[in-house]
Amino acid sequence: MKRLQDRIAIVTGAGHGIGRAIADRYAAEGAIVFMCSRDTAAGEAAAAEFRHAGGDATFLPCDVAHPAEVTRVVETAAARHGRIDILCNNAAYLASTWHNAGDATDDEWEKCFRVSLMGTQWFTQGVVPFMLRQKSGAIVNIGSVQSLVGGRNSAAYTAIKTAIVGLTRSVAYDYGAHNIRCNVICAGAIKTRISPAAGSELHQRQLSKTFLGRIGEPREIADAALYLASDESSYVTGAVLPVDGGWTAM
Repeated sequence: MKRLQDRIAIVTGAGHGIGRAIADRYAAEGAIVFMCSRDTAAGEAAAAEFRHAGGDATFLPCDVAHPAEVTRVVETAAARHGRIDILCNNAAYLASTWHNAGDATDDEWEKCFRVSLMGTQWFTQGVVPFMLRQKSGAIVNIGSVQSLVGGRNSAAYTAIKTAIVGLTRSVAYDYGAHNIRCNVICAGAIKTRISPAAGSELHQRQLSKTFLGRIGEPREIADAALYLASDESSYVTGAVLPVDGGWTAM
């Protein structure tokens, strides 16, 4: 049997990159996947591709910064079989230009807060009643190496990604007795559409930060997200798992 056979899963920020790779992996392992993103065209295309490969994937447009849209996604997913088994909070706000604390605008802080932190909170709040009822559930949050170490010119992003670790541990503590697990993956430099160009100063800096001397692939985060969603991690909760090529071990 596939590792997530017939489980109902929600993946946020699933139109591109890491979220797309996680949704793909979940669908390939038998989950009934509800993918959400603000990018409708990319999300619909990804869901169609996963269905063509034999998976069960549905795309639902959603801006996680708006709780009413979060509620709609959760209710739609739960209506399929009356349950939610897996939630992967991947959606995050990445400003086109990052700033230090002296220069970061209120708008940058607000978007980081509402998308990355409150989006995670609202989805968690939405699925917990179903998980409590069924006495089981796995929540996988996607953090960053900057949840664990500092980064230049990224005060808002670093602060909010650090907060994701605290939220993860709090959820794990509060709901562990109900067999609801919550863990966070701290992703390192990963090849996505917004990665710095090969050979650029930032790309070379990322390479210099890893023991493995390379940039990771989205599938490598997806593999970790599959482990944390599956029964193979049944005794793992409140964990902070760096998948970063060694970045945070320096």
